[in-house]
Amino acid sequence: MMLDIRGENRLGITSEILAVIARAGFDLRRLEVETGHVYAHVPGLRDADLPRLRMALEWIPGVQSVAAIDALPGDRRREALETLVASFPDPLLVVAPDGGIAAANAAAQAIIGPSATLPAAIAARLRADAGGGSLALTVDGRAYLAELVATKAETGAGKTGGGWLVIFRASQRIGRELALVGPGESGTLDRIVGESPLIAQVKDRIRRFADVEAPVLIGGETGVGKELVARAIHGAGSRRAAPFLALNCAALPENLVESELFGYAPGAFSGATRDGKLGLLELADGGVLFLDEIGEMSPYVQSKLLRFLEDGTFRRVGGKQERRVSVRILSATHRDLARLCGDGRFREDLLYRLSVLRVDVPALRERREDIPGLVDRFLGGAAAQIGRPKPRLTAQALERLTNHGWPGNVRQLQNVVFRTLTLADGPVIGLEHLDLSRDGRSGGDEGTGEGDLPPDWQTAQRRFEADLLRRLWPLYPSSRKLAARLGVSHTTIAQKLKAAGITP
Repeated sequence: MMLDIRGENRLGITSEILAVIARAGFDLRRLEVETGHVYAHVPGLRDADLPRLRMALEWIPGVQSVAAIDALPGDRRREALETLVASFPDPLLVVAPDGGIAAANAAAQAIIGPSATLPAAIAARLRADAGGGSLALTVDGRAYLAELVATKAETGAGKTGGGWLVIFRASQRIGRELALVGPGESGTLDRIVGESPLIAQVKDRIRRFADVEAPVLIGGETGVGKELVARAIHGAGSRRAAPFLALNCAALPENLVESELFGYAPGAFSGATRDGKLGLLELADGGVLFLDEIGEMSPYVQSKLLRFLEDGTFRRVGGKQERRVSVRILSATHRDLARLCGDGRFREDLLYRLSVLRVDVPALRERREDIPGLVDRFLGGAAAQIGRPKPRLTAQALERLTNHGWPGNVRQLQNVVFRTLTLADGPVIGLEHLDLSRDGRSGGDEGTGEGDLPPDWQTAQRRFEADLLRRLWPLYPSSRKLAARLGVSHTTIAQKLKAAGITP
């Protein structure tokens, strides 16, 4: 039986309690003392004996009560700790000062195996540096980031010692966390506003491509929402529960794009951390990696990406080990990749790999009927962000927004709505409140003239060809019939259909 003996916190009271228990003829297995409490495990004590022992204990000056309990506080804490460790989702090891494994939860036992030996890379790090840190490593073919935490304990004579906690964080788990805290819209089709025929075609392709395990190339001008389309493909597919990570290839120099994408081995180059780094391919394992502005990727990194697309393997920068992951690649560009291939700035074989499936997002001026819905969505979001009631737009203001050229597309429209709502007071936004200048300076409206026109001859030609093919395709639904109708070769039409994103 276990007892909770409550009393005053005075010197000698514990000794007197022990003496009474001994005189009563009972052995004591364990004793725990806290302020105001003495907990005792008396294994031979029966229910019939408790009243007599309680009376004897309560004769001790300062003892207030004696009650039977189910477990000692130390046992409860130990049980709670064991439950916590056992249910901890990441593999967790307790390493003794001599480097042996003192304890491991079920998740850790599953990766270190029955031998229960510390991975060699971790053992070497602990021998070299007792301060801990982190280490990128592979165990049983899976990538982990191991966090090493030094522990200390009093060993007597004023000396301290201790071991380490080793927490393994799987690359996929880190990737999911990065995806949750990263920027970007939610990956659902309802985030794509519009019911125009062109945007309906985009939504149809998203649904069709979502569960197809093949790369998708998303084309369109700057600001049309290519990343939103990529997120919608991810959100509608079988990998929706896995990470969606993104890399803007135009935002980083070549060497950083390579290390961000493939990771690097410890000490791979000057300035690299000694721990190495997991790349986005490993972090997105099982999920989707979105490569924005793929046309800005350097030829060297293009060749490494091509190899990954061919066999699913890669090496970290400075590493020797081949790594295999399951990652679906979605890419986007506002550039004419076929033209870049002709100029020798983009690999033609990589273009074929990336564009197995293709979605072309129309410019905003090509789907003006969707602008009122977008304006309403952006007004509501901006009003909630600013903390004011959603205003009403006059018919004249909405007509002006609808007829604007929008060279910056949906992104520019969103910025204009936010800027207008920030500067305008009152419940109604009229024509006089609109600031349609691209850089925020009042008085400008570059969208009513050249903003409606293509930036160059090649873009104008490409748009005309794509529009013509979309109109004729329902009437001549085969590449050979369409080639005969237009008086060109079947090969030419096949290439033009692919460039326009029309699948025969």
